[in-house]
Amino acid sequence: MTKMYDGPIIDAHHHFWDPTINHHPWLAPEASIPFRYGDYNAIKRRYFPDDYFVDAGPHNVVKTVYIETEWDPQDPIGETRFIEQLAARYGVPNAIVAQAWLDHPDALAVLSEQASFKCVRSVRHKPGGPTSPAQVGHVRSLLSDEHWRRSYAALQGLGLHFDLQTPWWNLHEAERLARDFPGTTLILNHAGLPNDRSAEGLAGWRLAMARLAEWPNVQVKISGLGVAGRAWRAKDNAWIVREVIAMFGTDRVMFASNFPVDSLCGSFDDIYSGFKSIVADLPWADQERLFYSNAQRVYRCEPCAIDRTWPEPLRSEA
Repeated sequence: MTKMYDGPIIDAHHHFWDPTINHHPWLAPEASIPFRYGDYNAIKRRYFPDDYFVDAGPHNVVKTVYIETEWDPQDPIGETRFIEQLAARYGVPNAIVAQAWLDHPDALAVLSEQASFKCVRSVRHKPGGPTSPAQVGHVRSLLSDEHWRRSYAALQGLGLHFDLQTPWWNLHEAERLARDFPGTTLILNHAGLPNDRSAEGLAGWRLAMARLAEWPNVQVKISGLGVAGRAWRAKDNAWIVREVIAMFGTDRVMFASNFPVDSLCGSFDDIYSGFKSIVADLPWADQERLFYSNAQRVYRCEPCAIDRTWPEPLRSEA
C-alpha cells in the first residue's frame, strides 16, 4: 500500500538573491559560466520568499535552509547579514549555510564571524578540481589542500557543519575528510551530481557514493537532479533517489528543491510531487524523515510562523 506524503516539509537547499542590488559575479547580466543546465539567464532576477512560495504552491513548506549563492567573494559576511535581515522580515530562511573560502588567508576569522550569527549552521566552499573522471589522479581538488584542510579542522570547534558540492569522481577526497574529521558533519549536496546518465557514468557514481556512505558523519541532500535539455521527470530520477536512500538509509538523506536553480529544468511541483511519488511505498515515518525531520535535526531550523502576506521587498543596506 502506498501513500503520498502530505506532511510538513523543510526545504533543505534553496537560494534567495537580488543581483540588481547585491553583487553575484556569476549572475551579472554579461556573465556566462559553464553551467550544468546550460543557459541560465532565466534565473538572473530577484528571487525572494514571496517568489519562492508562489513556486512552492500547495506543498506544505514550513521551514527552509538557505545556501550561499556565490555572492561577492570579498564580502562573505555581507551575504549573511543580508539573509538574516531577510529572515527577520519574511520568517524564512530558518537556517543558513554561509559562504567561507577555506583557502583564503582570513578563513579562520571568517569562519568565527559566520559562526556568531544566530541562524548559521554550516558553510560551503566549492572545491573545484577535476572536471571529469579522466582527470582524477592528475588534478586534485582543494579537499586535499593542507591550508584548506586546516580551515576545515576549525569547523567542529565552532559548531559548524560543511556543505560539499563536488562531482562524484572527487568523493574519494571527501572520504578522507570524513575519516580525518569524524566530529564534523559533512553534507553532500545534490546527491553527488550524477549528471552523466550513461551506464558507465551511473556505475561510477554509485561506487563512489557507496564508499562515502560508509562514513556515519556524512549526510546527503537529494536535489539538483536535472539534466540539461530534459524536463524533470520522476521516472528519470527514481533509480538515483532510491539508490541514495538504500546506501545512506532514511536517517541520513534530505529532499530539497535547489530553487530557483532547478526551475531551469522543472517546476517545484514537478520535483516535489516526483519525490513524493518515488518514496510513496516507504513507511510513513521514513517519508517524514526524508521530507522534514532529518533537515530539522541536521540544520536545527528555528521555528517560524509563516505569514504569506508579504511586506515590500527588502533592499540591501550595503
